[in-house]
Amino acid sequence: MKENEEQFPVRLARKTLEEYLIKGQKISPPPVVPEKFRKKAGVFVSLHKKGKLRGCIGTFLPTRENIAEEIIENAISAATKDPRFPPVEPEELKDIDISVDILSLPEPVNSLSELNPKKYGVIVSKGWQRGLLLPDLEGVDTVEYQLEIAKQKAGLYGIPVEELNIQKFTVKRYKEEKS
Repeated sequence: MKENEEQFPVRLARKTLEEYLIKGQKISPPPVVPEKFRKKAGVFVSLHKKGKLRGCIGTFLPTRENIAEEIIENAISAATKDPRFPPVEPEELKDIDISVDILSLPEPVNSLSELNPKKYGVIVSKGWQRGLLLPDLEGVDTVEYQLEIAKQKAGLYGIPVEELNIQKFTVKRYKEEKS
């Protein structure tokens, strides 16, 4: 059961994409959802095709009743609403790898020494502008680079780090196991 439970998030995301992209139907959460996915949390769904990002959308705070519903919404958005990419076509599904990140609640950062790009994701904000970067991303090896990317995503180019509100969070990352 535990092994099956560990694959629940990515299996749900895959089923969501198959039903939505092929049949045009949005699924409901399955009747039996493992207990740890019945609580509320922010969720990011990332799609990769042949090792390259193909879509990534998420919520850093929960917007739905539970993690299962959050996965369904964000899987559809990652495939169809990421402004960096055209919508995923049904024939691409066989080449898409899915990962699901379930986020902890963000906490304030008082010193950059509290950050580690392998362990923590970051949220930078100033006023209404906000940028988020997940942890443990390929090529993101320093706190400075992680913050720079998050600043770019927020449109906060050139703003000194000292003037930003910075929060950190952890993720539990679930990756598809290819058979």
